[in-house]
Amino acid sequence: MAKVKTGPKTRKKLGGPRPSEGGPRADKSATVATVKAKFAEGPVLLTEYRGLTVAELKALRRALSDGAELKVIKNTLMTIAAREAGLVDLIPLLEGPTAIAFVTGDVAKVAKDLAEFAKKSPALTLKGGVFEGKVLDGQQAKALSTLESREVMLTKIASMAITPIQQTANVFAAGFNQLGAVLVQLKDKLAAAEAA
Repeated sequence: MAKVKTGPKTRKKLGGPRPSEGGPRADKSATVATVKAKFAEGPVLLTEYRGLTVAELKALRRALSDGAELKVIKNTLMTIAAREAGLVDLIPLLEGPTAIAFVTGDVAKVAKDLAEFAKKSPALTLKGGVFEGKVLDGQQAKALSTLESREVMLTKIASMAITPIQQTANVFAAGFNQLGAVLVQLKDKLAAAEAA
């Protein structure tokens, strides 16, 4: 039996044709839109995770779970999202393996958690981020970890507000105590005068 010649066997490319303007494929545009929205919503911290094991990445995700969502997204998609969000200064930070922490809680706490994890796993480095619409470099992002948490700052503000009120109340209370003592002495004098 003679062999029939067939053409070369190649895999079919998935995802459809690339748009003519060089943007992402249709299935990737949802990811770009999500990242762009997250850039606008709140703080974002970028880390380089080169050298971390899968188990360490899972541990990092668990450590950040109450204050941030850690995602690994392709740099090309993050670059498109940063450009569309007007964060062009962020693009140079998107080099190498980048994990992005979308902060949902206190940014200072998340930065501290990242710094603590980096002490245990030195392969993790904080590359930068976005805070209140401004791009932060690595040093500025690390400086966030030295800030006190929101709860501590609110407690200090509350104690500063209460201290003058407490002092005013003490002054009035002392005045009322002295007035009471004067009234008691006056009452005793009047009782002594009537008895005499």
